[in-house]
Amino acid sequence: MFIGHFAVGLAGKRAAPRTDLGLLILAPVFLDFVWPIFLVTGIESVRIDPGNTAFTPLDLHDYPWSHSLGMAIVWSVLFGLVYHAATRYRRGAVVLGLGVFSHWVLDFVTHRPDMPLYPGSATFVGLGLWNSVAGTMVVEIAMFAAGAAIYATATRAKDRVGTFAFWALVGVLGVLYVASAFGPPPPSVAAIEIAGFVGYLFVPWGWWIDRHRAPRIT
Repeated sequence: MFIGHFAVGLAGKRAAPRTDLGLLILAPVFLDFVWPIFLVTGIESVRIDPGNTAFTPLDLHDYPWSHSLGMAIVWSVLFGLVYHAATRYRRGAVVLGLGVFSHWVLDFVTHRPDMPLYPGSATFVGLGLWNSVAGTMVVEIAMFAAGAAIYATATRAKDRVGTFAFWALVGVLGVLYVASAFGPPPPSVAAIEIAGFVGYLFVPWGWWIDRHRAPRIT
């Protein structure tokens, strides 16, 4: 799951209009944001294995601290609590916490059974939507289109930047998604790590968009 996670962040603006889009984007991709840190530090690992599933060439055999069910709950609660402590905006804290946890739910649907229930668990789960390229793309593209539409109708552009920055984000994510679906496998684990860190740029991009758009309902 890639743009499906971003769809959750975009749609979250309607539920928490006072929460910045940068944070709304960060929440549902947070597990993937801590993952490259754990890869670089050796806490977790990944293998490049073309054919592991029809959609992705990655063998995600070792990521209990970023993607297990138990840790997803921990990350979700911590994210929501930190935001609430900083803003006292309860609705935003709940939406962000649920956004973080949504990552695990969507990955449970897409991954093969490689997601542990908790660090050290011998039980791994996953429904395996990634075994179908067409099925994966139908689900993710539909989610992303819905998320973009919800954000576009929940906010209004205050200037041309608000329009351009938002639709540019939609376009860039769409291109990256198609490239990842049909492009070659990554050349190395280091390339995966670098791509993960580059993905951090979408958070300030969301912040920039929100500076030039206003919620229709506060």
